[in-house]
Amino acid sequence: MNKKRTILLLLLLVSTVMFALIGCSNQSSTDTESKETETSTSQEAESEYPIVIKHAFGETVIEKKPERVATIQWANHDVVLALGVVPVGFSAANFGVEDDSGLLPWTTKKLEELSVDEPNVFQDTDGLDFEAISDSNPDVILASYSGITKEDYDILSKIAPVVAYPTSPWTTSWREQVMLNATGMGMEAEGKQLIDDTENLIKEQTVKHPEMQGKKVAWVNFSANDMSGLHLYTPADPRVSFLKELGMVYPESITDMIKNDTDYSLQLSAENADVLSDADIIIGYGDESLYEAVKADSRLGQIKAIERGSVVFIGNNSALAASGTPNPLAISYTIDEYVELIGTAIDKIDE
Repeated sequence: MNKKRTILLLLLLVSTVMFALIGCSNQSSTDTESKETETSTSQEAESEYPIVIKHAFGETVIEKKPERVATIQWANHDVVLALGVVPVGFSAANFGVEDDSGLLPWTTKKLEELSVDEPNVFQDTDGLDFEAISDSNPDVILASYSGITKEDYDILSKIAPVVAYPTSPWTTSWREQVMLNATGMGMEAEGKQLIDDTENLIKEQTVKHPEMQGKKVAWVNFSANDMSGLHLYTPADPRVSFLKELGMVYPESITDMIKNDTDYSLQLSAENADVLSDADIIIGYGDESLYEAVKADSRLGQIKAIERGSVVFIGNNSALAASGTPNPLAISYTIDEYVELIGTAIDKIDE
């Protein structure tokens, strides 16, 4: 009798465990299906239209995924190309081009990779060619990094929805360029991936060049024809914000003089050149002859970075100069050369 009772109890215990396992299995299956449903719903939500993009002139509504993408002014086409899409038309580069193509080298390289022989380039360096833009029959016009006016925006909006800059002309960071343009193309996820890839490239350089970390840098443009004034780019300008990404900082002596955080440049009298004394290195457009002229000037030559030669003068109207306002294609094409020049300038600090 005891033996039979023991067997019965064992059978009941096994049955209980089996039911519990089946219950867990069903719950696990339900949880998995629930998670898959949530993921699917999330992905569908990302691609839902209309897409509303806020910018300096209000809001732009993208009703459906654009098939024909046009870009205007600076670098927006490079973002589109980096995402693997060929614009139906884009503006010629007006700086850094050493031939009559209107294309910077990284743009040419990417077009070749995409097997594009004859891109539709708007010859609008003296002003927007509204007729050519309209003839390209775009579904969307990307201008996230540009200097378009409200009047320009209104005219362009009659052609197609326009993605303008977020706050002010010529201050859009490269990340904002990517996300605004990618969102306008219905490719937000791809835009985020492009940002991640570019950030990893930048990180590789900062790891290889720890000497850049914490160095005070100022972007200053001098003129050999007029040594009485200085032109500086502020931290609101993409040129300077990129230097900060490389680990450098802007001197407080300069930032304290900036009255409006959205101003991307600052004009100074040479009499105020002492505000540059805190700069470890100076970067600007120019060549060796300009540097020698600045060094020989009674006021400007006393700037510590100028005096010791810890400067990076980038050849005017060169590809490297054009990459100063960065985008993913420009960064990947020039970052090695750029960082090497900065490293050489830093080496002179302790000489």
